[in-house]
Amino acid sequence: MVKGLGGAAVRPLSAFPIDERPPLTTELREDLAAAFRTAAAMDLNEGICNHFSVVVPGDDERYLINPYGIHWSEMRPDHLLLIDGDGQVVEGDGVVEATARFIHVAAHRANPRHAAVLHTHMPHCTALTMVEGGRLEMAHQTACRFHDRIAYVEEFGGLALDESEGASIATTARNDAHIDVFFLAHHGVTVCGATVAEAFDDLYYLERAARQQVLAQSTGLPLKIIPEAQVDHTARQMRQVMKVQAEEHFAVLKRLNPAPAAA
Repeated sequence: MVKGLGGAAVRPLSAFPIDERPPLTTELREDLAAAFRTAAAMDLNEGICNHFSVVVPGDDERYLINPYGIHWSEMRPDHLLLIDGDGQVVEGDGVVEATARFIHVAAHRANPRHAAVLHTHMPHCTALTMVEGGRLEMAHQTACRFHDRIAYVEEFGGLALDESEGASIATTARNDAHIDVFFLAHHGVTVCGATVAEAFDDLYYLERAARQQVLAQSTGLPLKIIPEAQVDHTARQMRQVMKVQAEEHFAVLKRLNPAPAAA
């Protein structure tokens, strides 16, 4: 029997047939699986690596995460693994990619608002982690939605096969509760949000903003930075509607990227 918060017994999800599972958990699986398929359709994945996770409602030490070896384009709700706070598989068939548990569990624990944690090596954001002083500059209105929400982890220690990179993310998240986006030097990005829809919306627009910047810089001309007062104003405008727009955007993306039929 799975233990919930305070040691209370919780009926494991495996005790329910797929079509009889608690609605919140079923919807959560559908959302997370759809996020993978959509990311693959947008070329935001890298091989069968990278990982997304989300906290199971009612138990902040249980997470859904993708198994290693399943391509994002073929991800179904039943592929997702349920893991505990030690990164051990509680339910599901498969294993967690080696670096995933060190990044995700630490990120979830550091800020309770970060129910969804998405880690990718998407190309244009990753390009910014590869150049000296690489930053997402406030040179386009899309970038303004991330004003004061980004942290840059400058240390690179190789593959995240220990707790150091997750600890860097966690320390930053604890020190500034407004941070939702982490650029990891020579590595990639981690985007966090209150829901899968909100985190994915940020992931999408973050890559768009980085792409626009890289294209602009490829001209060899200097970026035209937006004045600080206008950046603040635009960011406030965006934050008033971001949650609703994220939900509406993600609903469309789920419809456009339906789950493949089980084999």
